[in-house]
Amino acid sequence: MRLFYTCLLLVITSASLLAQFSPETSGAYSCYQRKSNLQELPMLPYQTTTAGPHSYNVLKYTMNLDIYHCYTSPYPHDFTANIKIQFKADSAISSIALNASLVSLHIDSIRLNAASFTHTGDILTVNLDRTYNPGEIAEIQIYYKHNNVSDNAFYVSGGFVFTDCEPEGARHWFPCYDSPSDKALLDLTVKVPHNVKLGSNGRLADSTITADTVRYHWVSANNIATYLVTMTSKVNYKLDIVYYHKITNPADSVPMRFYYNNGESPFLCESLIDSMTTYYSRNWCEHPFEKNGFATLNNLFSWGGMENQTLTSFCPNCWSASLMAHEFAHQWYGDMITCATWADIWVNEGFATWSEGYWQESSGGYQAYLQAIQGYANSYLQSNSGWAISVPDWAVNTPSVNVLFDWSITYCKGAGVLHQLRYVLGDSLFFQVLQTYCADTNYKYKSATIGNFKQIVNNISGQNYDWFFNEWIFTANHPVYSNTYQFKNLGSGNWQVDFNARQVQINAPFFKMPLKLKVHFTDNSDTLLTVMNDSNNQLFVMFFNKQPQSFLFDPYNEIVLKQSTTVVGIPETEDRSGVILAKNIPNPVSSKTRISFVLPSAANAGISISNTLGVVVWQSGTMNYTSGTHSVEADLGFLPSGIYLYTLNTEGRVYSGKLMINR
Repeated sequence: MRLFYTCLLLVITSASLLAQFSPETSGAYSCYQRKSNLQELPMLPYQTTTAGPHSYNVLKYTMNLDIYHCYTSPYPHDFTANIKIQFKADSAISSIALNASLVSLHIDSIRLNAASFTHTGDILTVNLDRTYNPGEIAEIQIYYKHNNVSDNAFYVSGGFVFTDCEPEGARHWFPCYDSPSDKALLDLTVKVPHNVKLGSNGRLADSTITADTVRYHWVSANNIATYLVTMTSKVNYKLDIVYYHKITNPADSVPMRFYYNNGESPFLCESLIDSMTTYYSRNWCEHPFEKNGFATLNNLFSWGGMENQTLTSFCPNCWSASLMAHEFAHQWYGDMITCATWADIWVNEGFATWSEGYWQESSGGYQAYLQAIQGYANSYLQSNSGWAISVPDWAVNTPSVNVLFDWSITYCKGAGVLHQLRYVLGDSLFFQVLQTYCADTNYKYKSATIGNFKQIVNNISGQNYDWFFNEWIFTANHPVYSNTYQFKNLGSGNWQVDFNARQVQINAPFFKMPLKLKVHFTDNSDTLLTVMNDSNNQLFVMFFNKQPQSFLFDPYNEIVLKQSTTVVGIPETEDRSGVILAKNIPNPVSSKTRISFVLPSAANAGISISNTLGVVVWQSGTMNYTSGTHSVEADLGFLPSGIYLYTLNTEGRVYSGKLMINR
């Protein structure tokens, strides 16, 4: 029986991983459908009270809810509750302002360190019993009722009760500071009928049965953003528990809880959870939570999924590998590390969409991954909405859900940008960046901005990649290349290849990028070069001692967010200067090599050497040379064996050749 189960698991796993990828059937698209079809909720107004924004930090929410009668006809939405909010003063404060929907919540009383309160304009202002100095901790306890209203955050129907809060719906079922940057611990106790199963964030501390009731007590050991706080429950819910054993400590078993409806089978997702968790854990960081889980809901949640921390919501019977790959990746990117503001949504949805493509690589290799990323890029290029991935104003004024969760920008372009960062950095640095980001205690279980992630990229790479983020994240649209190239026979078996990189887009500025160029020769050999294109109409001149036959720009389409044509023709900036770049001697190189060049007139010039990723590894510096023949000696003994590109930069033109280091 064990052998049969193992074989069946392998068949199902392989089929799910190797299926043809389509963006419109991806988990990312399902996620987009859910979030873009949310009904608009009142957005977070910035606090204008004396408390002011960021005057305090919520440390913990301790909630007690009685929703016992919500499970029987006519399925009312009202319930009674109380919540204790523990907070630390960040400045001298005598009051705090919370978000609490006037439509949904009626505040009965507030106790502990509270003196009085007012509730207007969805802001609950609590006057404290004294002034609290920075660093002091206080608590208030709020007794309240949820009104019998449908508010698109607290859902009740047919024996189901669940919450769904992104982006700012938590205020509809509990008073809170409803911002993604303010994360706090959660202790939740809920009274329900004895035939109800109820899941929430964190671990199940206990469930106490008294007569016909049960009180579920869920406790989270890790901070949670308010929009990721959830409870999911149903009469006669089905529940399977699969245990995952951590890589770093196999004795530590993590329960993976699968809640599902009658007639559904979560078997596919249950069979994949071990391999998916291991894959993500090895490449990013160990699975970050004490528990995880998935729960299918009803027709009130008819699309996609929602990545509630440690308990993801799925639409009915949506047990698909692609949806799980996307939503589960959010546990790292979105839950463990949360966008600090809605202007930073890329670190949530761009990363999770890219991760779904990366999951394809686990079985189908890099080509399967690239196919997925190119699918997203094609969707972006076909339906580009025309705004940047991040707009600074979104940090203050939350955009509509149709803008915030736009398919072409937030998901497709977002995934393409992260892929292009992988292309620019190379795998070694790229995954080192992700691992450092996930391990950084400044962000782990906290929030991060795009700028925070950018700084990690700069720190790990040792270079300034601000340009990359400025053009791909904070600028709308993409490059449109209209390139030309030509071959020149120099005689004596020597050939010159001229390539002019030209961008012609009118809705965006120039995009700096390293470009891969592939030259195929008549002897059936190929050479692959990487050059840094840092100005428009830039001419690259390359010399070879064999005849080129064909030329390809970006041969593997790794700059996926672009449109391009590359045709034979005389470059607009055709070189007639008479500059000559000679072959380096010796070649191959063991340590030192000499690079010679001829200038027809006095000019500024400099030699640089770059690796196959386009990263400069040696340079002579720019100086003024007289006309005539010159040479520069380069000591490359510190570099590993491999293929490198040496480049002469002079008067805005670039001349390149290839050298080999061999030891």
